Amino acid sequence: MGQRDQGVEDRARQPPGLVLIPRQGAPRLLGRLLLEHLELEALPPFIESASDLMAAAGFQPRPGVANCWEREGRELGVAEEVLEDGTRWIATWLVGEKAPEVTHERVRYLSLASHDLRGALANIRSYAALLLNGRIALEPKVHRGMETILRNADRALAFSQDFFDASRADLNALAFEQEPQALEPLLATAVERHQPAARVAGVTLELEAPLALPLVNIDGGRIQHAVEAFVLNQLGRAQAGERILVRAVPGHSGIRIEVQREGKPLSEEEAEQVFQREERAFREKKLEDALRVHLALQEVEVHGGRVGVETGPGSTTLFLSLPGTLSRELAGTAALHS
Repeated sequence: MGQRDQGVEDRARQPPGLVLIPRQGAPRLLGRLLLEHLELEALPPFIESASDLMAAAGFQPRPGVANCWEREGRELGVAEEVLEDGTRWIATWLVGEKAPEVTHERVRYLSLASHDLRGALANIRSYAALLLNGRIALEPKVHRGMETILRNADRALAFSQDFFDASRADLNALAFEQEPQALEPLLATAVERHQPAARVAGVTLELEAPLALPLVNIDGGRIQHAVEAFVLNQLGRAQAGERILVRAVPGHSGIRIEVQREGKPLSEEEAEQVFQREERAFREKKLEDALRVHLALQEVEVHGGRVGVETGPGSTTLFLSLPGTLSRELAGTAALHS
């Protein structure tokens, strides 16, 4: 069986660690680099400023050096800015690295572009949906035209969201919020959303009855998007009559989610390029799926997980692994399936 594993990679350029602290609600991490700088597993509770954050992490201001904090020989640069809506933006970087002003400007630029583009697309979608709500009689040809506009608007909104999320992830500024969640409903929703496309393609899409799974500390939206990206990738390659199975398998060191297509496997070259965004886009002359699958990689990596591809004589499996500690009972059950 062939396997291609895309693990967590060290970036040649390390962007800053970032967190947003809104006036109300919980802080929002933009990537995991800030936690790595602070050497923490999670954000401290009840932080309202950079001083609160650094003190809670055990750092002290370095005397005589502005914006520098230290703890047992570890030195971090810290920047803080209050945005127009009152949200605090905090950045950290290892002393000796470039301060994050340029990255911050790029993130703000992406936010403005996302707002303008998605706002226009959302308006197009809203008016198309309004005309299709049945209150206005439409000729069949016009009705079909409105359905096409609505469908393409949804596709464009999804693509633009993926593009801007991937661009933020490239800057280590992908927003995610972790909390203990059950995987079963998340996987069921991911499968159900793509049943219509599977039926049109003549493909069977199934969620295997999951084993008893523990709660996992994840951003549910991010992991669901990653699973759906795998499903869509497999659907795009599936032939009529093939079957796609989605399953979650607990193991000793975490949980592995698999999307397996039973049919002609990928070639070695295709397997190597599944998560390579630019290479696939240029080869396939389209970006949509390559971008979506690469974003899935970024979404899993920000959780400390990994993704990969396995091929066998009659199947191709895309998988993601999430770290976590299982109970003794679940670990014993997992051993029977490993």
